[in-house]
Formats: sequence, C-alpha cells, structure tokens
Amino acid sequence: MSNIKAIVAGPRGKMGSEALKMIQNQSTLSLVACIDRMNDGMVVKEVEGLPDMDAVIYTDAAKCLSEVEADVLIDLTTPENGYTHAKLAIENGVRPVVGTTGFTNEELTELTELASEKRVGTVIAPNFAIGAVLMMQFSKWAAKHFPEVEIIEKHHDQKLDAPSGTAIKTAELIKEVRESHKQGHENETETLQGARGADVEGMKIHSMRLPGLVAHQEVVFGGLGETLTVKHDSIHRASFMSGVKLAAERVMDLDILVYGLEHLLD
Repeated sequence: MSNIKAIVAGPRGKMGSEALKMIQNQSTLSLVACIDRMNDGMVVKEVEGLPDMDAVIYTDAAKCLSEVEADVLIDLTTPENGYTHAKLAIENGVRPVVGTTGFTNEELTELTELASEKRVGTVIAPNFAIGAVLMMQFSKWAAKHFPEVEIIEKHHDQKLDAPSGTAIKTAELIKEVRESHKQGHENETETLQGARGADVEGMKIHSMRLPGLVAHQEVVFGGLGETLTVKHDSIHRASFMSGVKLAAERVMDLDILVYGLEHLLD
C-alpha cells in the first residue's frame, strides 16, 4: 500500500496524541499537518508532550484542508468539531475518519449525502476498538435468542455525551433482530426519576461516569434461569488505534460514507 498522507485534528488531546504515536510507528501512514485550537504555525515536535514530528499545525481548519495535500483527515475530537471538520474535508476531497460520537441524525444524513455527491470515502465510527466492534456484533447475534437485554456503559468523567455512541449503536444493532417490547414488570414505577435508565424500544441503557475509567460496556441478557453477559473493556486509549489505522487504510477504497467499523472488517 502506498503511503497515506494524514491530517490529525486535536493532536494535544488524549486520543489525538495516541493517533500521532500510531502514525509515527506505521509505514503506511505519514503525518502532513495537524489542526489545533492553538500553536498556529508551529510544528508538532515544538509542542511539549508531542512526538518528534515535523508536520505544521493549523488553527484554521478550512485553510489547512484547502492548502495541505492530504489523503485522510483523522478526527478524534468532539461532535461539533468532528462534524465541521468532516464536512470541510469532504468538500476539499480529503477522506474523513471520525471517531467522535454524538452526531445528530440530521448531521449524519447531511454528511452521508455530501460524501456520496462528492464521491469521497468517509468513515464515522462510534468505537474504533476492534474488541468493542466484535462485542456489538456478538450482542446482535445473542439478541436473536435473548430479547430481554440491558446495556451498561462506563466512561471517564470527562466524556461529554451520554449514553455513549457505542451504547446507542449497540441498541440499534439489537433493534434489527429484536421485536420492540417493554421489559420488566408492567406496573414498574421509578421512585427516583431515571433510575431505570434511558429507554430504547423497551431496552434500558445505563451510563456511568467516573475517574479511572476509560471505555467499558456490558450487554446483559436475561433468560429463563440464566443470564449472558457480553463485555468489553478498553483499559488504554491505544486500544482504539488498530481500528483507526484500519479505517484510514480502507477509506482509500470507498466513495461513500460508512457508519460503523464493523462494515470494514473481513
């Protein structure tokens, strides 16, 4: 595979800095620029805590994407920035690989239509950890046989959206094979509002936010006399980088938007 020229948005963030390290150690990817809120005109290696890399930092995303010759934009920032950057990238013929969650349905529809119109491959994934993607697929399979299910997702206390994009994606996959119905006792009452979590066609989603956590999810199924738990834990943000690398490579062969890393796995 020829060298893929990548721009990284949010290089000082926990995920962005991991992406820089991943690129630095890969022969198929090279860093050509970064988009950041500060340090305009500096090179990456001049910023404390970042790797020894010579790519220039831009604070103006539009300028970066129009001036820099790049194949891929890797964005692991926030939903607002991810949407803006992805749109700018597609308009400039740069393929977005976006790992932020919290996009609205309207934003996803707009980006899907724009990617198809421009024929620019795009990947948006709620979770780039290969194990998490498998957890979601296993959960969909299990839901065919265990339709009574609840989702418990746990993240660090700096995460802005709840529930997580992974939990929402898991529920969407389960909905494809599970008939909508209310779970629990028909006369169940919450004595504290929200105690039973968010409701998705009768499924419940519970969100935890605590320091010390990274990204964790359990999908718990209940049946007659038995339970089944499908669980995944990301204990370090490096766990997401194999999926980011895979997406950056596979997006080169796409001309549409793909939502979910599972569509790129063999």
